[in-house]
Amino acid sequence: MAVPTAGPLRVHATNPRYFADRHGKAVYLTGSHTWDTLQDLGEADPPPAFDFDAHLDFLVARGHDFIRLWRWELFRWDTGANQKEMAKELVAAPHPWLRTGPGLALDGKPRFNLRQYDPEFFTRLRTRVQAAGRRGIYVSVMLFEGWGLRFVEGGWQAHPFHPANRLPLGAGEPTGPVDGKNLFTLDSPVLNALQEAYVRQVVETLNDLDNVLYEIANESDFATTQWQYHLIRQLKAYEAGMAQQHPVGMTSIGYGVDDLGRLLDSPADWISPNPDGFDYKNDPPAATGAKVMLPDTDHLWGVGGSVQWVWKSFTRGLNPIFMDPYRREVLDMGDEAEWERCRRALGFTRRLAEEVGMDRMVPGPELASSGYCLAEPGRTYVVYLPEGGEVRVDLSVVQGRVRVTWRDPRTGETSGSGEAQGGGWVALPAPGAGDAVLLLRAL
Repeated sequence: MAVPTAGPLRVHATNPRYFADRHGKAVYLTGSHTWDTLQDLGEADPPPAFDFDAHLDFLVARGHDFIRLWRWELFRWDTGANQKEMAKELVAAPHPWLRTGPGLALDGKPRFNLRQYDPEFFTRLRTRVQAAGRRGIYVSVMLFEGWGLRFVEGGWQAHPFHPANRLPLGAGEPTGPVDGKNLFTLDSPVLNALQEAYVRQVVETLNDLDNVLYEIANESDFATTQWQYHLIRQLKAYEAGMAQQHPVGMTSIGYGVDDLGRLLDSPADWISPNPDGFDYKNDPPAATGAKVMLPDTDHLWGVGGSVQWVWKSFTRGLNPIFMDPYRREVLDMGDEAEWERCRRALGFTRRLAEEVGMDRMVPGPELASSGYCLAEPGRTYVVYLPEGGEVRVDLSVVQGRVRVTWRDPRTGETSGSGEAQGGGWVALPAPGAGDAVLLLRAL
């Protein structure tokens, strides 16, 4: 049975690779997320309702404790930018603002009134975050979505802020061109005021809930950097005067360019990198604690990942999350059997994290010949062997003996056990073929 969340989360005081709950216990975040967890997406108008409760059952069954609650800004999404061979046009609903008119938007429906919020959207937002919290799942609420405006053909024409899709703004109406690239900048005070007001509305809707994290924007480009920094500071300043404060994140521009520096320089509490500059796909670097790192297959592959990626990330002190083609109704991509192995591996890492406790666990690549080791030196070692075989582990600081337990990375089950002597390097052969997980605990 799932245990309710115990936030709000804070960066752990002594091991800032992880968050801590209200009791100070380190929380390892991992899980899968899909595109229609907040807004419905489908070819019909209105789109069919997403079964959020069934999705929570799916996540809990696989041991996950984290999702991104996606915000799709466009009211229509041409998936040709994702899958040319299977392109379709999806309707997204509901949106944060009421469509009151007068006048019709480019989709033939009443124009958006950007100064009136749609209760359906905010009621759904709160209800779903609450439901996730009861199931022990922390939720990152995505405030803006930049990828669609960058890559979906005609995306700007399907955005509520397009002048043809909204009521006039009155004084301060932008006089120059506004499009998907410069919408998320600090160039227009009137547009920035509307964006900030929407963020405040989200915060007021969710502030009393303990399982909330925020993400400013999904895969917005470099031009949005200062705008994102500004909103992170604004959100933090606004919550400072409220009952609870929640972590705020900033995520990658997406693969294709190295943008880790701007993420590390940000005022965000957590970040999601891309694979450029550092190989977060195949050999993820060890987390330093500069930020809580949530590498996301969304920013690494689009849709991708593997069991090896999960365990490599875990043993490097990261919090891996998976972009999931769940039910394959939005995008039908990849090998479902491989995705299921990946989902379950995420849950197995979380189960092991709960077993060993993460408060003092830090990556120590130098402690194992495989290069993948997460340890509280002298007490606990988790070692991943991507190629299986034999691994040498540095137990120099261990006084006495250790219990040796082997785990199957795909099932989480024990596949062999024994003991070894500390005080130096030990060589331990995996009990079977293929990759393996080794757990060492001082006796």
